[in-house]
Amino acid sequence: MAKLFLLLVLVSALCSAVYSSELRRVILKKRPVDEDTLKAAKLRLKDRTLVRGQNGQLFAGHEVGLKNYLDAQYYGEIGIGTPPQKFTVVFDTGSSNLWVPSAKCRLSVSCYLHPKFKPSKSSTYKEDGKECNIQYGTGAVYGVLSQDKVTVGDMEVVEQPFMEAVKEPGVTFLLAKFDGILGLGFREIAVGDATPVWYNMVDQGLVSQPIFSFWLNRKAEEENGGELIFGGMDPSHYVEPHTYVPITRKGYWQFDMGDFLIDGESTGFCAKGCAAIADSGTSLMAGPTGIITAINQAIGATGVMNQQCKAMVTQYGDSMIEMLMQKMSPYKICSQIGMCLQRFSEEARIASVVDRKSHNVGDAGCSVCEMAVVWAENQLLNNQSAEWIKSYLNNMCEHLPNPNGESVVDCNSLSAMPDVTFTIGGKHFSLTPEQYILKVGEGKEAQCVSGFMGLDVPAGPLWILGDVFMGVYHTVFDFGKERVGFAKAA
Repeated sequence: MAKLFLLLVLVSALCSAVYSSELRRVILKKRPVDEDTLKAAKLRLKDRTLVRGQNGQLFAGHEVGLKNYLDAQYYGEIGIGTPPQKFTVVFDTGSSNLWVPSAKCRLSVSCYLHPKFKPSKSSTYKEDGKECNIQYGTGAVYGVLSQDKVTVGDMEVVEQPFMEAVKEPGVTFLLAKFDGILGLGFREIAVGDATPVWYNMVDQGLVSQPIFSFWLNRKAEEENGGELIFGGMDPSHYVEPHTYVPITRKGYWQFDMGDFLIDGESTGFCAKGCAAIADSGTSLMAGPTGIITAINQAIGATGVMNQQCKAMVTQYGDSMIEMLMQKMSPYKICSQIGMCLQRFSEEARIASVVDRKSHNVGDAGCSVCEMAVVWAENQLLNNQSAEWIKSYLNNMCEHLPNPNGESVVDCNSLSAMPDVTFTIGGKHFSLTPEQYILKVGEGKEAQCVSGFMGLDVPAGPLWILGDVFMGVYHTVFDFGKERVGFAKAA
């Protein structure tokens, strides 16, 4: 996607709830990271063990093994049809549809490198035929809807809608180790009004409690890459308690987040709150470019795209500082100097990226201007002089992320880098440099990649907390109470 990191899917699903006393566990396995693995993503089956349900009661659960082809991407095996045709899929909380390659896919090279679903080989297959496409950050997957039995571990989800992909454009799916995607988001973003697999698991009484949880093992040397548990959580994989926050908008698992800190100091961008999404289908963490630039500056990450920023500081720096001293808002300042033309409503600013297609994305110059004004505003609060602030702004411009969002750091400088901290539910969730930097490759050829990518959406400021964050914090998706919870992973 610019790596598979940004599965910004526009998709969804809904249904009622009946519960059994069985829990479903998914075990994740790991492989070392190389450069190609940063493009890919997410299973196998086994065993029975005890896991904890929503009310703390222990249940007999069934394990389903997952593999990790990245330090940040997790995938696993499912079956579709009778008998089951096996596919590996990303278990993605950032989308809501299930799709796998179809035997009808003949024009995409990707389909020739992955197994394809053959309707004629399944006795339970039902044709739908409705055409649809699922839009991701790197392009759309096109196909037709069908219906069949889906096997996840020892669970058999009957009459499950899924898409047979007939076109997979782009290099992402060509390089991916997974075959398809199984969305675990809400029905509201499901394409083609297809009921998501998770809704049918609950409705058909296949899980004991309407929750599922992720533990992602970040120890690359260990074979077990982690677990996805349907219907509960394993107490051995987290340190009590979980901090829960309510879902603020159904679609993605979206919630409100507080201030973001670098080395214990506020960045100013989320002091009044930001929206955030817990997304198992995103490898890194994506956030407002202004914050990402501040992080890159603090950790010495390098990128490109800084000339426009520097030119603006040279031309308008004094004017911006003067207007800030008059207590003008960042957007109004940028409108005054001609960098911004229109204003999104406050309602739009806190809305989900689900709606991003209904708004025009703001001009890049406007975004850069607003970032610079907020940087300057923070320095004014520290009583810095105008000349000092302009020098600071130029330095910040040096660290804007490059166009594909990726930034690199010196692998030998991790010990000097600051911790970064998210405020969720009034509590601090910190990441150390060793946790937010991904090492790609081995030996002298190794490269260290920042776990942060810049992403600006009209409905922001918005964070996407992907596998880098979920690997440090055990994550519970509580469907019944419409909330998401985080606890330190054990």
